[in-house]
Amino acid sequence: MHPNRFSLGIALLTGALLTGALLLAANAYARDRQGVAAHDGLSLATAAAQTWAADGFLVYLENDEPVDAHGAAGRWGYLFYSPSLDRARAYSVRDGRIVTAQDLGGHMPAPPVHAGWIDSDAARRAADAEAARVFGRHATAEVATMLLARGAFGDADPDPTSWTVVYHAPGAASLFVTVDAITGAVRRSWRG
Repeated sequence: MHPNRFSLGIALLTGALLTGALLLAANAYARDRQGVAAHDGLSLATAAAQTWAADGFLVYLENDEPVDAHGAAGRWGYLFYSPSLDRARAYSVRDGRIVTAQDLGGHMPAPPVHAGWIDSDAARRAADAEAARVFGRHATAEVATMLLARGAFGDADPDPTSWTVVYHAPGAASLFVTVDAITGAVRRSWRG
């Protein structure tokens, strides 16, 4: 074999092996990350809410399917409130589509969440650091719920928009971690 052809063959084989390794790594990451961050469905849900009521605004957001280690979920639920209708409407978004839209009965005025809130991945990282401190690094705590709202768990200053991340661990009381949705700082945590 000619030396240049041999070198070309080695280069092609090396390139193919590296490409295969990158594809395997990308597939493993994709399997680990099945869902999307909360912001990913927001524009679709907001557009639907604006069609429902021009004055509708986001008041609450929660995972509708399990949250992965990256703060992503297969489906997110968005709740909007309309002052003119004095009604709320929920939208559940999966794979870039609204899979459910439901009017909620009763009087339920709520303040809008502040614009500029951090996404679920950043909230999850901040809450995980607090959970590791409380449970210890080797605990098997899992996120049961991530929700975004203003005043969901009233404390001394319930007005700021906050993520609340709820962890469950075998044989232990649940851990609630509240993360400021603007700064990303843990505001408080408690067991219950």
